[in-house]
Amino acid sequence: MTGNHKDKSITRRRALAVTGGTVAAGGLAVAGYQAAFADTATTTAEEATTASASASESSGCMTLMSSVTEGPYYLDGALVRKDITEGKSGVQLTLRLTVVDATDGCTPVKGAAVEIWHCDAWGYYSGYTTANPGGSAPAESEDGSTADDDTYLRGYQIANADGVVKFETIFPGWYTPRTCHIHLKVHTGGQKEDGTYEGGKVNYTGQLFFDDTIAEEIFTLEPYSKHSGSYTTLDDDMVYDGGGASSGLLTLEAVHKKDPSKGYRGFLTVAVDPDAENTGAGSGGGGGTPPGDAPSGAPSGTPSASASS
Repeated sequence: MTGNHKDKSITRRRALAVTGGTVAAGGLAVAGYQAAFADTATTTAEEATTASASASESSGCMTLMSSVTEGPYYLDGALVRKDITEGKSGVQLTLRLTVVDATDGCTPVKGAAVEIWHCDAWGYYSGYTTANPGGSAPAESEDGSTADDDTYLRGYQIANADGVVKFETIFPGWYTPRTCHIHLKVHTGGQKEDGTYEGGKVNYTGQLFFDDTIAEEIFTLEPYSKHSGSYTTLDDDMVYDGGGASSGLLTLEAVHKKDPSKGYRGFLTVAVDPDAENTGAGSGGGGGTPPGDAPSGAPSGTPSASASS
């Protein structure tokens, strides 16, 4: 696939990332990495090498990224669960994030609720399954899964004592004019109630990104390959600002190097100020929702009746 080379005066507008308040713990990369993958029976030499390389980049905390828009596809009431796929097909992605407190020496934020949501392999979001993802793709209803059209690929996880949350999901697809990404919010001060997370406040709203080479390889596989069109690369994306891990770019490791269809593991350390608040919604939440963030034909921020009930 080729990148969508848009007018730089538009794609490089950084009004989307105007609010600070999050940092990455570079010096804690090894600890965060080991904690994030603590449920793995053995740590491979490759993992250890990656962790050491990450740790050597910096010591102490450094600015990670500014909060950005939550986008047009956010829905309240996501379920607390580790596996958010609901049978949606795609390349497996095990996502592990470590949340730390930037105001307290980057100590783990036990109990932080990390919420993520993203599109399926063809670019459709739950709650907005009739929105056109751009290019040419089958209707969302043709995927053959038993997924709930109002809840798939959305969920919360509560950080453990090491500040770690873990999700089982699929590699996201893409929609025009955005690059491949995952949305996330970090909440503190609330509690699990009726299967979701209630109360507290949103400390951080951001997005996670994927290396173009890996993404474009994934998109040649089924079911992604059924969505054809012009994929937007990181360089041309309207939200990603080119800062690598400091801008939300995930570190990805193939489960099997020679066979990307076997899946990936991704990780990132995200530090927040538990006293800060940033929902990412509207002009007061980190840049608002950009007009171009919604695919053509997308509803104007209004989910389906069942999703909003």
